[in-house]
Amino acid sequence: MSVQSAMVDIRAVHKSFGPLQVLSGVDLQVRAGEVTVILGPSGSGKSTLLRTINHLEKVDSGSVSVNGALVGYRRDDRAAARRAFGKGAGRRAGRLYELREREILKQRTEIGFVFQNFHLFPHLTVLENITEAPVAALGRPKKEAAESARALLARVGLAGKADAYPRTLSGGQQQRVAIARALALEPKLLLFDEPTSALDPELVGEVLEVIKDLAHQGTTMIVVTHEIGFAREVADTVVFMDGGRIVEQGPPGEVLDRPRHERTTSFLSKVL
Repeated sequence: MSVQSAMVDIRAVHKSFGPLQVLSGVDLQVRAGEVTVILGPSGSGKSTLLRTINHLEKVDSGSVSVNGALVGYRRDDRAAARRAFGKGAGRRAGRLYELREREILKQRTEIGFVFQNFHLFPHLTVLENITEAPVAALGRPKKEAAESARALLARVGLAGKADAYPRTLSGGQQQRVAIARALALEPKLLLFDEPTSALDPELVGEVLEVIKDLAHQGTTMIVVTHEIGFAREVADTVVFMDGGRIVEQGPPGEVLDRPRHERTTSFLSKVL
């Protein structure tokens, strides 16, 4: 895939927590409208990679771009620096500088994130959970945000739950509210971090159906999951990670049915 055609462009990303290296030179590109599913054992770096895409984790080196814009950083333009400050400025230009918090928050409005443990506000109703960000971050009128929220609740099969509180909902219902909340900002990209891992088995299907519907509507998504059947049905690309690296990637039929790497084969033999 050419870099020009990629909506998400992750290049040579490294990330460590103290002496523990979690990501080791990860490269990944995702086209607009595609679903990428990331598989791998616990501790392989899947969730950390996902969190670097919206700057919940800062990369140690490398870069993450979404729609051509660096996430969390700006790069000084060398030519502009020379024009403004003289030849010596060229040595400082080209470096990455972290954006201000309000600029990072603005970027995050375009990158929806659905967590495995829902992260709903317990003191707010379902409707309030969904409308808070559009009103606070985007400045939308409360009435308009509420109308949009009700439409989103209908979309995820929860039209009658607007006035309920999260504690009264099942885990599957809470996760569907979390998906509606992410959609309320009309993001260009949706990230899912093991969205069914905290659910009872009988509730997994209702959440996966919502994600499948989003995929069929052309939503660009990156999904970290252990749901192999979902990956086979919905993914355009399956990525297998181990030890902080991408071991292999390709169409589901190749990675899941004809893996090339011994580590992928071993992992799949335990989860299929």
